[in-house]
Amino acid sequence: MSSPAGPPAPAVPEQPVPAGSAPWVVTLGETMALMRSAAVGSLAHLSSVDIALGGAESNLAIGLRRLGVPSAWVSRVGDDPLGTRVIREVRGEGVEVHCGIDPERPTGLMVKSRPSATTTRVDYYRAGSAASAIRPEDLPAGLIEHARLLHLSGITPLLSETAHATNVAAVQRAVAAGVTVSLDVNYRSRLGSRERLGELLGDILEHVDILFGGPEELSILAPDVAEDDHRGLLRALSAGSRREVVVKLGADGAAALAGGDATEIAEAPGHEVDVVDTVGAGDAFVAGYLSARLEGLDVPARLTRANACGALACTTPGDWEGSPRLRDLGTLLAGSGADPVSR
Repeated sequence: MSSPAGPPAPAVPEQPVPAGSAPWVVTLGETMALMRSAAVGSLAHLSSVDIALGGAESNLAIGLRRLGVPSAWVSRVGDDPLGTRVIREVRGEGVEVHCGIDPERPTGLMVKSRPSATTTRVDYYRAGSAASAIRPEDLPAGLIEHARLLHLSGITPLLSETAHATNVAAVQRAVAAGVTVSLDVNYRSRLGSRERLGELLGDILEHVDILFGGPEELSILAPDVAEDDHRGLLRALSAGSRREVVVKLGADGAAALAGGDATEIAEAPGHEVDVVDTVGAGDAFVAGYLSARLEGLDVPARLTRANACGALACTTPGDWEGSPRLRDLGTLLAGSGADPVSR
């Protein structure tokens, strides 16, 4: 896709959100149509693919909604059938959708395949997409101000200058309204360098109250700390602030440091599951953590729920389809003796 000349095309305007109907969590970012192969093998030889959708921020919004947290997602899509599908699917999960329709730019596309039984390949076709042209004016009036939490990712600022400006504007509005700001580094190497992402996130980092990432992602923001020293990364990124920092350790679980006067690092083990697809597990993890935090649970309990959500997301194909509901967490958290059959 190539970006047309001129300023971003106007999207369908959104109406201000009444204070009484505000969601608890607002997130913004690109969701793409997803073409994925059901069979193992190269796309050079497979004869068919399935159509779905995926995007870190909408994955999170869906995950939160399934856990009982009202959520809203802000983005743009093209005036095309894939854009219609994206909006319909996200809205169908109960997420409040604020998505402009761009008459000139297409909906982004992601292609996911399984070259072998143990590997996954993801290719993006998002340059010049509708969502890459998102701008501060696309943020609905009152939406962020009446939320409890704004969640962003490191994907959006790498899409374009206007997308970065939108992230910054969203944070400024959240800070002015006293809304908690959450950030998942979520680095995508095909969008830009680590150094560039570190520079862009530096524009908002001082305002981030909750920070998520794997060790290799958090080290982008603390380059003086070794990637394999996750405890050092937690201490470095929470030092001198009340920032809550959470490190995702995959199968090894997760750890967190609440910042402020807290000095003890909380850790929680992972879960052994039959892995089908790991894409989207990190988004489910964050949804689990934030939902527990919004419920007032302590840090160890947040990590426990987050690990369970991430593990269950790995057991189902798709970016968000495996995100669990609260009732789904019982069997996994009950241990190996639980009956896996629902009768």
